[in-house]
Amino acid sequence: MARLREFDTELAVARAMELFWLRGYEATSVRDLTEALGVGQGSLYAAFGSKDGLYRAALTRYRETLAADALASLEESGDARTVIRAMLLERVAIATDGARGCLLVNAIAERLPADTATARAVHETLDASRDALAEVLRAAGKRGEIRTGRDPVTLAAFLVTFLNGLLVVSKVTPEVRELEPLVEIALSTLD
Repeated sequence: MARLREFDTELAVARAMELFWLRGYEATSVRDLTEALGVGQGSLYAAFGSKDGLYRAALTRYRETLAADALASLEESGDARTVIRAMLLERVAIATDGARGCLLVNAIAERLPADTATARAVHETLDASRDALAEVLRAAGKRGEIRTGRDPVTLAAFLVTFLNGLLVVSKVTPEVRELEPLVEIALSTLD
């Protein structure tokens, strides 16, 4: 008879996400994970298959929670520039909290291009971010809130690229007040 899983896998993934986010993939050992999660190595492997499997689950959780919250904030009513500014500044605030940056950006720096599964997970999140921003920009253009003649998809791709660069820099310059003016410069592309 198979043994029942004796731990909450969602909680385990949440804790693993925090650990990977703080330390990175390579610096987080299986032992670190089993201690943080309070499970044995066999239970970890039975639930996730491998450290890589747990890492992918952590990236998925990140996309479904923090990244999804950022994208949902774009759906708020209000001026597009205000909504985009708020989303960018919120992401900077999260990234500068403890100078841990962004889990996806950290994954890009640490695991790509060699880890194709991580590359897929990152790509899906970046595409979703670009698509959500492009939709906001299209609607804002129709309402006359922005006057740029640029393609909304290209402009959205620029803003996603800008944000990811800003999140990298936030690890070196974890002061929100130093990064806020950069957000204003990026928003000037909407003029």
